[in-house]
Amino acid sequence: MTDRKPNGSAAPSAHRPGPPAPDRPTRPHAPLDLTHLRTFLAVHRTGSFTAAARLLSLSQPTVTTQIRALERQLGRELFERLPRGVAPTPYADDLAARVAAPLDALAAVADRGPGDGAPAQPVHLAGPAEFLCVTALPALAPLVADGLRLHVVTGLSDELLDGLRAGRHDLVVSTVRPRGRTLTAVPLADEEFVLVAAPQWARRIGAGHVAADGPAALAGVPLVTYAEDLPIARRYWRHVFGRRLSGEAALTVPDLRGVLAAVTAGAGFTVLPRYLCRADLDAGRLVALLEPEDAPINTAYLVQRPGTPDNPQVTRVRDRLLALAGEW
Repeated sequence: MTDRKPNGSAAPSAHRPGPPAPDRPTRPHAPLDLTHLRTFLAVHRTGSFTAAARLLSLSQPTVTTQIRALERQLGRELFERLPRGVAPTPYADDLAARVAAPLDALAAVADRGPGDGAPAQPVHLAGPAEFLCVTALPALAPLVADGLRLHVVTGLSDELLDGLRAGRHDLVVSTVRPRGRTLTAVPLADEEFVLVAAPQWARRIGAGHVAADGPAALAGVPLVTYAEDLPIARRYWRHVFGRRLSGEAALTVPDLRGVLAAVTAGAGFTVLPRYLCRADLDAGRLVALLEPEDAPINTAYLVQRPGTPDNPQVTRVRDRLLALAGEW
């Protein structure tokens, strides 16, 4: 305890205190490791430690160690661990927005050297074959003519979204809206479904008979579809007729463009997205058998990983698709 005088004041020290010491400058934070930031950006863009490791040719434990080291240095959690991948925290989103452009510019110099004339990186676009071929690729043709390199992959939405998370694609057109925060999705276009047949079948069925009699008017007309479980037709039946579709398809083609070709040639009736058959309807090669007030609609989404793309051409493709989507 400190000795005190009776009045409570401290006893004088045996030594007179010297002048106060000058304030010590606060030591600045150590510079962030560029390798750790590069790894962080890869995880932020792929939404997965595993996919980032594959992208960077590192082991997953190395990626985990680097992210933990960066989190300790920043004093912030960067990613929320999910059952499938990771989701960035708001702080991580802000950090990615600040470091993406400088790191991308540095990577461009390191990978190719300044001014070496190397071709631009390709944009990897994925989605349903019919939608890409009929709408997206014609829309992107001017960009390709202007020097854009575009690699296209087609497939089902779930597997393509997995590929996007793993870093195999840059953009995915998906008929399924992804859950969670590992991917960002914006509505691209609404597919309106229409019940159609060739003119000869429309005459046999009779004008207005489907509206008056419902599915009974189609008895004896072959059904053409792209899958044996009749997914589009079944949905149309539930939405428009309020009942379950029974029966089997007379012709199954695993490509809606094949379905369109067969029905236009007189094979029977089908349900198609309007964007795919609009030209044939306008030309009279197909006839809409019913025009319900509330037609079933399926929304297509344009999906990408969060953050700024490492390839600026990705943003160019994305903006072009969103700008022209209203015309589809």
